[in-house]
Amino acid sequence: MGYAFKLQKVLAMKENEKNLAMREYDEAVRRFEEAAEKLYELLKQKEEHEEIHKQKLQLGLSVQDIRHFQQYIASLERTIHHYQILVMQAREQMQRKQIKLTELNMEVKKYEKMKEKYIQAVQHAEKMAEIKWMDEISVQRFTYRGD
Repeated sequence: MGYAFKLQKVLAMKENEKNLAMREYDEAVRRFEEAAEKLYELLKQKEEHEEIHKQKLQLGLSVQDIRHFQQYIASLERTIHHYQILVMQAREQMQRKQIKLTELNMEVKKYEKMKEKYIQAVQHAEKMAEIKWMDEISVQRFTYRGD
């Protein structure tokens, strides 16, 4: 049986807010993962190039090759630093979105619990009315038989 929950529109609005927050959180997670993956790739690239350079140094390198490598590593370190900042910002944003999502989820659960209690109260009231009606029918039958 359908029951008209007074706060159904509020519940629907909160569910919409929660769904929007979920999409925003998912997007924040995606951005964080992308930045973290790029940072990982850059760090791995730096490590590999340093290892290659170390091997080449043992064999002997020209001054120009050493300068070129140092410039490349300096550029790579600037890029790594940039991505470290991006990762931190993305993590902070992801955490803020997660907190917002958690709060909205709790609000939705509160309204759902209120709705559940309302439905239970209505069902209880209907059952009590049915019992009262059955009692009245029983009393009427009894009085008609008794005459």
